[in-house]
Amino acid sequence: MRMSRVGYFADFVVYPVLLAVLAWETLRHALAPQREDWMLAAGVGLGGWTLLEYALHRYVLHHAPPFRRMHALHHASPAALIGTPSWLSVSLIGGLVFLPLLHALQLDIASGATAGLMLGYLWYVGVHHAAHHRRARPGSYLHRAKQRHALHHHSPQACNFGVTTALWDRLFGSAQSPTGG
Repeated sequence: MRMSRVGYFADFVVYPVLLAVLAWETLRHALAPQREDWMLAAGVGLGGWTLLEYALHRYVLHHAPPFRRMHALHHASPAALIGTPSWLSVSLIGGLVFLPLLHALQLDIASGATAGLMLGYLWYVGVHHAAHHRRARPGSYLHRAKQRHALHHHSPQACNFGVTTALWDRLFGSAQSPTGG
């Protein structure tokens, strides 16, 4: 959905604050094994984000009717400030990830996995914004991400749903390179 500048850039403030609070509150009294569990869970959450990002983009944003229409606005105006409001993404992550994990697992693991997922989301928001609004040095990670994402927007084939990584597109056969391969 179209957003104000404040709403669009809110994730860049909200998520670092939430990550810091979540890590601080979980780890300040934790013992070394709990900290290790937290770090491992955060790594799993970060990796899990990349798969979730791919699945949400490919199946929800391109196929689910209410989201497909909203996402089509982004494809029609890629430089417009269109995104997900922070209050909505935070609510979804809290309600669909953190609370169920907390109910099923220890606090350090639930917190770590949620922190990793939130870090992945913040990474996605940053890369996606930069892909549409920033220059990138040829050969850099951002340059490759911009090229992949530009193909996603302009290819007649549905392709390149991953913004932060091409891994899942390669694995699931939806990758397309600038040379067409």
